[in-house]
Amino acid sequence: MRKIFLSAAMFVSALVFTSCIKSETVQSISETELFSLPYGNFEEQLSVTDLNDVGDVRFGIAMQDGFFYIVNGESKKILELNSYGDLLTLFYNEDSHTARLLENSNRPDKSIHHEISYPFDYPGMIAVDSNKNVYTVCSIPWDRQEKSDDGTTLYSHTILRFARDGSSVDYIGQQGPGGTPFPYIKNIYTTSKDELVVVAASSEGMLVYWFANDGFLKYMIPVTIKDAPSVADKEEHSDIFLTIQNVVPDPVSYKLYVQIDYYSTYVDEDSKVQSGINYIQSMLYPLNIETGTYEDPVSVPPYEESVVSDYSKLTYRIPYDFLGVTKSGWKFFIVKTEDGFNIEMIQSESQRILRRHFNAVHSNIIYDSMCLSQDGILTALYLEKETARVVWYRTDNLIDAILKN
Repeated sequence: MRKIFLSAAMFVSALVFTSCIKSETVQSISETELFSLPYGNFEEQLSVTDLNDVGDVRFGIAMQDGFFYIVNGESKKILELNSYGDLLTLFYNEDSHTARLLENSNRPDKSIHHEISYPFDYPGMIAVDSNKNVYTVCSIPWDRQEKSDDGTTLYSHTILRFARDGSSVDYIGQQGPGGTPFPYIKNIYTTSKDELVVVAASSEGMLVYWFANDGFLKYMIPVTIKDAPSVADKEEHSDIFLTIQNVVPDPVSYKLYVQIDYYSTYVDEDSKVQSGINYIQSMLYPLNIETGTYEDPVSVPPYEESVVSDYSKLTYRIPYDFLGVTKSGWKFFIVKTEDGFNIEMIQSESQRILRRHFNAVHSNIIYDSMCLSQDGILTALYLEKETARVVWYRTDNLIDAILKN
């Protein structure tokens, strides 16, 4: 989650006078634990060398039609499991520790094991289409990465693609199968047409690669800061700057949703010195990729948390992170809170906003990875101290109930 930089004066006053913290009260969503996975090196286990070294934890999860796909980057393997946690399929690198273990094992059923010859590492991003084709982001070997004259890595990622039965293994680059590597990939998605969408970072914002279902490039869309829409009340803030927080494809139509967060500099009134930044607002802009034009945006209300003191009340406005879009057009946003996560769901066409909370004990969760299905089911992989858990939150049922009323 992103950190918001606050001025020193506000931070000190909060520490000195805080008597209690009040935040927005919303209804809770119950967690359903589906299964847990132990840590270890065997095929049905998740391998993590050091859970305290969060920077090297490379995990991701995807859910498609009630099947769960977990990428374990450290052990170079991908697991397909059912909702009971039974291992259905295992994909693994031929040069991995998993391959050596399976080679020496006497397990009779080898049909679920599929060896992959590409010597890639897995950062932890994964997506699955309706035909159960698996797509995962890979870091290519160091000697094959493209670098600038000063040694900076420019293109280092590719997409490994393979069928559920382990056949048709290939990789997708910028132009399609066998193409040149991508710049750093932020995330990947599949649409209802089984088309792959890759969102990559660039020095000017983001680059979006939209592929046809045969894997070849259909659209390449630059989403740049210089072409981003300006904030509506720019006259009130002469020093506005913005960040492109996320770009997510619509699962049904050829449209991107671009979340832009707007900020202004904070100047201390006494010293007249810039001492921080103020968050202004977040806007979600639909971008029609066939015309290249932005459509009317929707405002994304921030999460508000109030610090009540003996003498005053300070309210912090924290922007949500954009999580995804469902086939019915609901946009999901998430923010971490003291006792869990808050979800904000916006249906811009009907002008509906739903806010819900789900509990999570952050002191027990060392790493989390979440995914949103096209039907609106939120699935989470929690790496905890003793075991890893897969849970989900049936926000799809919540939306269905609201629409029926």
